Order: sequence, then structure tokens, then C-alpha cells
Amino acid sequence: MTQHVAVLMGGWSAERDVSLSSGNGCAEALEGKGYRVTRVDVGRDIAAVLADLKPDVAFNALHGRVGEDGTVQGILEVMRIPYTHSGVLASALAMQKDKAKLILAAAGVPVAHGIVVHRREAAKRHVLPPPYVLKPVNEGSSFGVVIVREDRTHPPQELLRDDWAYGDYLLAEKFIAGRELTCAVMGDKALDIIDIRPATGQFYDYDAKYAKGGSIHVLPAQIKPNIYQQVQQLALTAHQALGCRGVSRADFRYDDRPEGRGELVCLEVNTQPGMTATSLVPEAAAYAGYSFGELVQWMVKDASCDR
Repeated sequence: MTQHVAVLMGGWSAERDVSLSSGNGCAEALEGKGYRVTRVDVGRDIAAVLADLKPDVAFNALHGRVGEDGTVQGILEVMRIPYTHSGVLASALAMQKDKAKLILAAAGVPVAHGIVVHRREAAKRHVLPPPYVLKPVNEGSSFGVVIVREDRTHPPQELLRDDWAYGDYLLAEKFIAGRELTCAVMGDKALDIIDIRPATGQFYDYDAKYAKGGSIHVLPAQIKPNIYQQVQQLALTAHQALGCRGVSRADFRYDDRPEGRGELVCLEVNTQPGMTATSLVPEAAAYAGYSFGELVQWMVKDASCDR
């Protein structure tokens, strides 16, 4: 019998548009593999919708709050519907960046020095010596990220905007210069590393992530073999330390400048990596020999419900 897959997408987080792009692409690929697919634009009635649909598997293509922080995962657990990606605890931990850093550091994964501050406090004074980075503790896709450069004499006043939508608490971290590296984990295997170079500017922001031509991806990353292996091992260690399953992606900064002394830190682990046409995980999987259709099919087969 053909499996019925409900592809959960959209939602109401800041990452809604990215999720819709990911979800529609995954749904199309699953249909191409012979699955019966229902696209679900997730609302607050998601439990009732799923109860009516009775899918065999939920493909979670949501990004951001609710879909990525353990909330939807909890609903699926209660309803006993197998689902893709990480479970409740791993999702909640990875989404809360300050808590995830504690787990990663305890597992031996290097992380940047940082503190949690209220955005109003960060707007009053420099909470760390510049240069440093301010980012919401529980957002993705670089929403709300502010880089405070060395030449910035005043703290960022945009944090006081009335339309600020990224929460009151921010993680302030030392800015690590150098390369942006990312490594996906698929099951129990770390895939090859991508060196991400923004086409303009120095920051891998929303446009660099999702706009066509917004960034240049070097795959495999041209770094020393020992560093390459170290990044892969750290990505796998981070995946396992947080309790992730299925596919995750760990992002790193590597300062290979002479004055940087080879500093390597893990910035975060993404339990719901983007699955758009410009996303990194599909690119790394393709390099490993998986077509996009084969990747999403693997994710459906890997889906489970912790009970």
C-alpha cells in the first residue's frame, strides 16, 4: 500500500516563507518517488487536521519556532505519528542556542564565548568588547542577527525598534573571523564540508542563504585534511550530544588567518536544515551520491516516533 505522507510547512514563524519553499520542494520530490502526499500549511489547528488526515508519516518541513523547537514534535508524539528529523528534547535544546552551547561544550565541541542579555541592555552599552555578534536565542535563518564591528562606537539601536520581532533575549558572542564552514550529518555519518562564501559582504545573512547567487559554495571545502576530519567529527559529536536523529547540520567558524591561530568553533546545530533549491544539506547529499528524491525518501524511511 502506498504510504501517505503529510508534509508540514509554512506555520507562523519568521521563517514561514523558507518553510513553504522547503515543504513544496520536498512534497514534489516525494510524489516523484510514488508517495501519496498531502501538503499541510500548519496552523493552530494542526492536531485536528492531522487527526482527519491520518497520515502514515509526517515530513516536518517547518522552520523556526513551533515547528523546530519541540512543539510540533510533541503533538506528533502524542498522536503517535512517526515524523522526520529530531525528537522533542533535541529539537528544544538545539533551538535554544544558549542551552545547546552548554551541552556542546560538555561534549568537547568548541563554542564561542558568549552571554545572554536583554535586547534593551544590549542597546544601552557594549555587552562585550567589539567585535561581537548579537543573535536571538531561538531564531534561525539569521533573522535578528547583528554584527557589532570594531569601529562601531555606539551599541546597536535597531534593537529598540517597536517592530522588533525576534524576542527580548539575545546571545552575545565574540566574533570569530575567518571561514564559514558547514557539515551535515545524515544518520550516523558526517557528510562532506561546504565552505560558504557570501557573494557580497562578509556575513552569511538571509539573502546569502536563500537568494539565487547570494553565496558561493565550495564543496568539498579546501582546508587542511586534519581540520577537515576534525570538523566532520565535531559535527557528528554535536549531533549525538544533543540527541539528534535523521538529518542535522552544524555550522562552524574557522579562522585560518596567521593571526587567528586556527581557532575553530561550532556556532550552532540546525535540526531542521533548509531543503530549498539553494540549501546546503541537499547539496552535500548530492555530493555523497543522493539525489534530492533519494534524500527525502531516506528521511521518510528514517522517520520514527519516540514512545
